[in-house]
Amino acid sequence: MSFTHKFSPSSLREYDIRGIVGETLGEADAFAIGRVFGTMVAEAGGKKVAVGRDGRLSSPMLAAALIKGLMASGADVADVGEGPTPMLYFASFDEGADGAVQVTGSHNPPNYNGFKMMLKGKPFFGKQIQELGTRAAEGKVVPETKGSVVQKNVQDTYVARMLKDWDGARKLNVVWDNGNGAAGDVLMKLVAKLPGKHTVLNAKIDGTFPAHHPDPTVPKNLEQLIDAVKAEGADVGIAFDGDADRIGLVDNEGNILFGDQFLILMARDVLKTHPGATIIADVKASQVLFDEVAKAGGKPLMWKTGHSLIKSKMAELGSPLAGEMSGHIFYNDKWYGFDDALYAAVRILGVISRTPGTVGEFRASLPAVLNTPELRFDCDEERKFAVVAEVAARLKDAGEQVSDTDGVRVNTKDGWWLLRASNTQAVLVARCESNSAAGLNNLKAALASQLAASGLAPDFSASNAGH
Repeated sequence: MSFTHKFSPSSLREYDIRGIVGETLGEADAFAIGRVFGTMVAEAGGKKVAVGRDGRLSSPMLAAALIKGLMASGADVADVGEGPTPMLYFASFDEGADGAVQVTGSHNPPNYNGFKMMLKGKPFFGKQIQELGTRAAEGKVVPETKGSVVQKNVQDTYVARMLKDWDGARKLNVVWDNGNGAAGDVLMKLVAKLPGKHTVLNAKIDGTFPAHHPDPTVPKNLEQLIDAVKAEGADVGIAFDGDADRIGLVDNEGNILFGDQFLILMARDVLKTHPGATIIADVKASQVLFDEVAKAGGKPLMWKTGHSLIKSKMAELGSPLAGEMSGHIFYNDKWYGFDDALYAAVRILGVISRTPGTVGEFRASLPAVLNTPELRFDCDEERKFAVVAEVAARLKDAGEQVSDTDGVRVNTKDGWWLLRASNTQAVLVARCESNSAAGLNNLKAALASQLAASGLAPDFSASNAGH
């Protein structure tokens, strides 16, 4: 039986495949992903593929179609069932799988779903995803054959492995917000074995996300956690996104800590056992993070935004720790180098319990800066990268201090500002940071004038935040 399939072009993203179920993504797409990915695993000399899924209502249907496609390409599937994305990553290492696919819509709205993949222990992204689409359209697959599927429950093994790296001292009072995401069952098993007092909000896995949207980078989504931390007199609050590869933190006073802030605590700790190591963060991170890593004896490296890009750079440099502003945290120290919010939580709780003072006192001790949240400006898909290139060229011609690691990050006497094209949406992303209100206004004005020079009219409403 001949096989060809055309994906909706909008579903083939930089880091994953994602779309609206019933519109740009469905069972036929899931089968085709299995059929082509299974072929690519076979061509790489592999056979075993681990498959997991999040708690969205469409995930069981898509996972079943994916597994059929994998088996039709001769793959032996280890189906680890419902759980967080990092559990699937863990299973791929623990089971010695040649490939891995998680069915997940991450933090997208409930009507979305998608697929995150690994091949031979490495992220499957960028050109590989485009190649998968091309091969499906051309029918370039191995002849149909019959693979196998076995159900594998790895929850207890995963929890036991995380607990092995627990290194805390004093007992903590912790509030967790699962946001009805895929981590629920694993999280309940984890907190049952961690010392201290643990209160879990929205533990039940529910793909309609009845309490709030599961994205810890949006302050509104943390309001319930903040209230609970205050009510419980907790030491810290921890939140996850829908598939638990991103973490958010709230201190004992109810203040939000962003990824580039709690990464400082983690970096100081890791650098005690890895002195002089390279610690990686993305271009959106505060200058405070890079300065604090250097002060702690590490080598700070600013790298491109995107979990697949960071993972690849970590592996290349042997870096023990990396993180993104968005809350992806990657431990290559004792762990496997992938982004795992549950494991990051175990490690950060260990650090907090061994650190004198409160999390609020740590936050207050950081140099005070003013910055904008992530600013997003609509820009045509065809135009967004060109705008960034134009801005970079003008700045370099003017002799400005520019880093073009990922978009343009400009250092001035007032601080820095960043402009980059989103890899996943038709938007430009910007951020500014200064140590004064006047400096922040100067940076925003410089950014606005560059955007205007490329024909865009930016809206800076709701763009001031201390951090």
